[in-house]
Amino acid sequence: MEHVPGKNITPSAEEEYNITRMTNTRTQDLTTGPILPLLIRFTIPLVLGNLLELTYNAVDSMIIGRFVGTNALAAVGTSNPLMTLILLFNNGICLGAGILISYEYGAKHLDTLKRQASSGFVAGAVFSILCALVFIVLAAPILRLLQVDDEILSDSVLYLRMVMIGMVFSYIYNYLASLLRAMGDSRSPLYFLAISASLNIVGDLFFVAVLDMGIFGAALSTILCEGISALLCWIYTQKKIPILRLGRQWLIVDTKQLKRILSFGIVSALQQSAVQIGKIATQAMVNRLGIAATASFNATNRLDDYAIVPEQNMAHGTTSILAQNVGAKKNDRVVKTFRLSLLIQIIYGIAIGVLTWFTARPFVRLFSNDPEVIELGVSYIRTMSWFYTLPAVTNSLQGYFRGIGDLKITLACSLINIITRVIACAVLLEYMHMDFGALPIAYAIGWLAMLVVEIPWVHRFMRSTQNLFEEH
Repeated sequence: MEHVPGKNITPSAEEEYNITRMTNTRTQDLTTGPILPLLIRFTIPLVLGNLLELTYNAVDSMIIGRFVGTNALAAVGTSNPLMTLILLFNNGICLGAGILISYEYGAKHLDTLKRQASSGFVAGAVFSILCALVFIVLAAPILRLLQVDDEILSDSVLYLRMVMIGMVFSYIYNYLASLLRAMGDSRSPLYFLAISASLNIVGDLFFVAVLDMGIFGAALSTILCEGISALLCWIYTQKKIPILRLGRQWLIVDTKQLKRILSFGIVSALQQSAVQIGKIATQAMVNRLGIAATASFNATNRLDDYAIVPEQNMAHGTTSILAQNVGAKKNDRVVKTFRLSLLIQIIYGIAIGVLTWFTARPFVRLFSNDPEVIELGVSYIRTMSWFYTLPAVTNSLQGYFRGIGDLKITLACSLINIITRVIACAVLLEYMHMDFGALPIAYAIGWLAMLVVEIPWVHRFMRSTQNLFEEH
């Protein structure tokens, strides 16, 4: 773990910090006050924001499945893992930068914060553009590698190329949102996302249901709304956050700060991307089971996201609070925040398991009227509902390690999870000749393997937390 603090607090830095607090009451010092209310208030907007994002993604699939057909739904499903891979890699950079920003904001090292903000912004934007170009040019051969059925290949290629056009907008929004959250403002990004999600639903209905533009219309709606959310977030930061009014300095890259961001960001990006690579490998195996299985996998993955993403959001909220307290060297708050977060996660994991068991059938019917797709989806969801407490615990532990700055452990544990999961999936499908219902079992095996490694590490770290503050 490495964290090099910025310059000592100067009067101008302290003054600028206070100006930002007065200008935008939504930024918060997460190093003071009762922990449980703070954790809940900070985390709820993160959860709601991602639920909104999942909702408008799900609306894409619902409208396509209902108004275009099962083949189109399957085509969107084959493209989603690749899009998510790039998004998660970008989000890893955002998360790594956000952790460092939290350190500096908690310690009030604002000169360092500014250099980190601009350096991460430029690096991520360039990466987004390059990745988008690669996937636009190589869309067809990449999808063939995933064994996409020839019947839906052309639609899959069209959808993938279209959404890659909006990749840079998505990065700008996510990066600025991560900066705001690092400074304790988790509500403003939610508002911008809510506007974007609402417009996207309207756009889907207009382009697909009214104008009959099919997959092209759904992708066009997504691009437009991503651009709107990025623009709103940019205007807000420039109007309300004096610290981030950098002007032309947004284009300046501080090599020293960039290396520091990348040391956190690349590890975080690799960790998140590793999980998605595992999903892509699983998608390839599912594609061999037929179009009905592919369509059902697309629908059930949506419900998995609804169940698990809030767990990830709670972990991200914990990370931000922990990181500010690490920067402020408040040992007791670090330990208490982690324990409360873990308790909330376990309660949520049990509750969401019960809920998904009873709502499995009506949920899958939102995506398709095909009886085979529905039955496959219901079987998958009801099996998976028994296991949602496992990712609740693993996400809580991951949030702790990120908050204290040890991202190498998060990467190692994610790799163990995903490698075990893919191997288990291959064994169950290819060698034990199980059907679509084998997938949730393979997922559970991966999470259990992850916990076997994580629990001893977190126990050791909790016993030696004081060393963390000596390093900082």
